[in-house]
Amino acid sequence: MSIDLHETLKDPSRPSQPQHSEASSQPLKSGSREPQPRGAKVHGNRPVDQSEAANRFMAATEHEAMHDARLWDLRQKRDRAIHGIEEWETLRALASSIKEHTLSQLDHYLEMFEKNARANGIHVHWAKDATQHNEIILGILRDRHVDRLIKSKSMLTEECGFRDFMAKEGVEVIETDLGERIQQLDDEAPSHVVVPAVHKLRTDVAAVFSKTLGSDPDKADAHYLTEYQREATRPLILSAGAGLTGANFVVAETGTFVTCTNEGNADLSANTPPLHIASIGIEKLIPGLDDLAIFIRLLSRSALGSPITQYTSHFRGPREGGEMHVVLVDNGRTERLGMEKFWPGLKCIRCGACMNTCPVFRRSGGLSYGATYAGPIGLIIDPTYNRHKYRNLPYSSTLNGSCTNVCPVKINIHEQIADWRQRLAGEGEIPLVKKGMMQAAGRLLASPKLYRASLPLGKSALRHLPHFLVYNRLNTWGRHRDIPEVPKQTFHDWYKANRGPKS
Repeated sequence: MSIDLHETLKDPSRPSQPQHSEASSQPLKSGSREPQPRGAKVHGNRPVDQSEAANRFMAATEHEAMHDARLWDLRQKRDRAIHGIEEWETLRALASSIKEHTLSQLDHYLEMFEKNARANGIHVHWAKDATQHNEIILGILRDRHVDRLIKSKSMLTEECGFRDFMAKEGVEVIETDLGERIQQLDDEAPSHVVVPAVHKLRTDVAAVFSKTLGSDPDKADAHYLTEYQREATRPLILSAGAGLTGANFVVAETGTFVTCTNEGNADLSANTPPLHIASIGIEKLIPGLDDLAIFIRLLSRSALGSPITQYTSHFRGPREGGEMHVVLVDNGRTERLGMEKFWPGLKCIRCGACMNTCPVFRRSGGLSYGATYAGPIGLIIDPTYNRHKYRNLPYSSTLNGSCTNVCPVKINIHEQIADWRQRLAGEGEIPLVKKGMMQAAGRLLASPKLYRASLPLGKSALRHLPHFLVYNRLNTWGRHRDIPEVPKQTFHDWYKANRGPKS
């Protein structure tokens, strides 16, 4: 799914392991690649420093204000759209139960889809990880002597490092989604699952296009920029030998898949070249067409506040004289399905509503998370790829629960974030300083007598110690805010005086 061309440039106003049913001519290698886009500091397996990257983003105050306002506007549009549907909560409950049912019988529905898709003339491939996904597609392209591929927006291909892999193999990949094309030309990863370049001002886009396409750097008009990019990219699209899309939903009973876009870029990628390849995560399955209608009503309203996307395209099989391949990708999804507390994250339909409402995401920017999946949904997905590297991300949340409230498939996101904190702590994946502070706080809070005895000391210290001693490096709360003024009376003291037993 993608936002409208000009909207992109606006400033604010457990299944068994699938077997390989069809392989590429290239040898397949085992291995995987966790999400690693640019943004936060990522050095090998070193933990991502989201806080440091967020501080850099917030230092650009104009960008921070724009980003916050733009995403909050999407949240408000979402709220207005859902209030016009009396049965909204019923739709959410239905969607959640459909996803739960499908995931509980995923092997059955995958086999059903494969059978029906093959009957439709689609070649079906299975990829257990990112490496196999990339090499299967490379094999298809090499067999057909294709060296240029156009693609629509796909978070799965970002997850698999697809573009970088293809570049090393001499295959040019051209993004057809405007936001993705902006990010590609700027050598950046998408910062949001729906609006990839939402963190950029129009002047930023003008600078990128001037440097890479030769446009006028002083022209930041949305119409000029979109038209210039279109004219520069269209010849590349027309000369491409293959097109690649993702899928928003995959219908098992019909062997079809559906893409939802506002720019028609999926249709462009699917229909311009003779070869159409679709990269699809195995969690995208739903049982039937009746179920699809529910998700279509939920998706765009949750993402952008619009009743439906401009293009809802159903792909049933190759057109006459064409060829269609579907690559069904696991890449850790079956492992996640076996996680008692974290499997519900597989329900996600990638609407981005949790990002639009999250106060941390809105102010820190998506690239600060240093992972393909940012924001609240990323906090519960990313540690499944690499506990150590993404150990800090579950702490990039206030646990206010707004993400859960807006999720169209009712994923308990904030509860899973808290569960990840507990699990990572139990696995020793927290910094030594934080571990020491939490252990000390735990001992203090576990003893009412010790806690009450410490209050007078704490109050006195906050009132009388010099500022530099109170606001030291250990006081992370005080780095960006003042500690509230200490009240003269604790609640315990007030309760004893006013509600306690009379002597």
